[in-house]
Amino acid sequence: MTDPGPDAPQTRLASLYAAFNERDVPGLLAAMTPDVSWPNGWAGGVLHGRAEVGDYWRRQWAEIDPTVTPTGFAVEPDGRIAVTVHQIVRDRAGSELANHTVTHVYRLAGGLVAEMEIRERS
Repeated sequence: MTDPGPDAPQTRLASLYAAFNERDVPGLLAAMTPDVSWPNGWAGGVLHGRAEVGDYWRRQWAEIDPTVTPTGFAVEPDGRIAVTVHQIVRDRAGSELANHTVTHVYRLAGGLVAEMEIRERS
């Protein structure tokens, strides 16, 4: 087996942002652990498990149209991966609701996303 190299998690996460922007729910959920812990960035709280996360995205995308683009990656001292992202959120009519940068921090387990947190940028 070949070593995927140090950029493998970054490549995997970048492809997940592309899948998110394409609304590929099955592809996104397949990249998560069954018991994934995911923040509800839209309404607050935390979601648990693939089914809750998938339902959340479907509800969200019925109301708003977010596009999230990674602009930087960093490995934290505890091994989590911090991804700086530029988010543009539009309503269903196309009007811009938000345009800002935040940091998403991921914990991976066995190559799958086990947990994500959102950090607002100061």
